[in-house]
Amino acid sequence: MSDAIDPDRLDRAVEHALHRHTDYGAEELDESHVASDPIVQFDRWLAEADARGVYEPNAMVLGTIDADGTPSSRTVLLRGVDDRGFVFFTDRESRKGRALAAHPTATLLFPWYPVHRQVIVTGAVAPADDEESDAYWAGRPYGSRIAATASRQSRPIASRAELEARVAALEEEYAGVDDVRRPERWGGFRLRPWRIEFWQGRTSRLHDRLVFTRDPAADAAGWDLERLQP
Repeated sequence: MSDAIDPDRLDRAVEHALHRHTDYGAEELDESHVASDPIVQFDRWLAEADARGVYEPNAMVLGTIDADGTPSSRTVLLRGVDDRGFVFFTDRESRKGRALAAHPTATLLFPWYPVHRQVIVTGAVAPADDEESDAYWAGRPYGSRIAATASRQSRPIASRAELEARVAALEEEYAGVDDVRRPERWGGFRLRPWRIEFWQGRTSRLHDRLVFTRDPAADAAGWDLERLQP
């Protein structure tokens, strides 16, 4: 059986995707519907996304700026949120880790397409402390700890076979031992937000956009709420 793709069929599929019109419905987002604290409101929407079957509702697109000014983005998983901010974990020597060291600000985008919602969070980023990183690392599956230790994330490698050989060597080293050491380069980051925007899709592209902002320099500043045009 041929694996060749019919170019005409592909062109038709692309054309259909580019010109598809989706009515996002009548579910509204009004100022009277949201909590005065955007973290509380985010928790509500995250729980609703999960309850309504959104796949990986804690998946978020992390946008950063490299040292040379180049923007980059990738999907990571939110692993905690509270009054101190949004937490994720990664290799701090990866591209995103190096970018955050150079420019410690970022955006997080939660694209909850099935429920016609998204949240965009912007703020300052700082490394989480070692105790928090150790606690999260200890709770990861064994295979994930081995993989994170074997991989120098974002760095070039000659082949997948070389990566798998590293994994095999570590599995032999830790045979019968569950306590895989956390690499010093691996740990958490916390984004302290100064802007959180909630977007609700509406009919005829008259979407609802409510944005919370606060003074980035204030340690305990209150939040202001305003509506943006779609």
